[in-house]
Amino acid sequence: MSTGSLKNNDKAKKLCVSLVPIFNHLDYEEQFEIALTSRSLSYDKKDLIFQAGEPSEYLYIVHKGKVKMYNLAESGKEQLIRILEPGDFMGELAVFTDEWLTSFAEAIEPTEICAIHKSDLQEFLEEKPEISFKILAESSKRLKDAEKTIERLSSQDVEKRLSSYLLEQSEKGTSSQITLPMSKKDLASYLGTTQETLSRRLANFEDKGLVEQTGQRKINILNLEALESIAE
Repeated sequence: MSTGSLKNNDKAKKLCVSLVPIFNHLDYEEQFEIALTSRSLSYDKKDLIFQAGEPSEYLYIVHKGKVKMYNLAESGKEQLIRILEPGDFMGELAVFTDEWLTSFAEAIEPTEICAIHKSDLQEFLEEKPEISFKILAESSKRLKDAEKTIERLSSQDVEKRLSSYLLEQSEKGTSSQITLPMSKKDLASYLGTTQETLSRRLANFEDKGLVEQTGQRKINILNLEALESIAE
């Protein structure tokens, strides 16, 4: 397991566990019992939390900060898988398999993680089998998202990928302004393109009056119907 500075703060651990959908249905005593087995780890920006080739032994829960998961091509180019925010978790396959990790997890800002060893988690699953179903439900959702991403990369050009992504982000919010959850470099990786191409496509959308860039990561959607037309 990658090193991080340990903290003995039961309150922080409890809060970390309560953020996660697979645990937040449990009562306080059950959450606290799980929290006592977790290890609190702190990472600075760009610190690796785990990397490909390490044993898969822990369920990692993001308490504070953000984490990016990615694969590395033989050329060394990153392929972003997803961005995790507080309440998200990773490493869940450690619960069910003895596989080695195949991806990397890196803090993209100062981050606090709660890590629960697979042996401790498996004991809880025996007592509370409903947790297993919640983990499987989340894994199924991620598989569906991965299939959607693969389809997007294989069948859509960059313009369609970008418009589809902006629409997805817009659907998550309550206004026409969206805040990208990642840097444009990481977004380019996620969309399977270069940062330069992404910048050109965004500038083109702006010239057409479809969007307005109001900050490093803030984008106003000005013409939703036009974006939907591009994404079709």
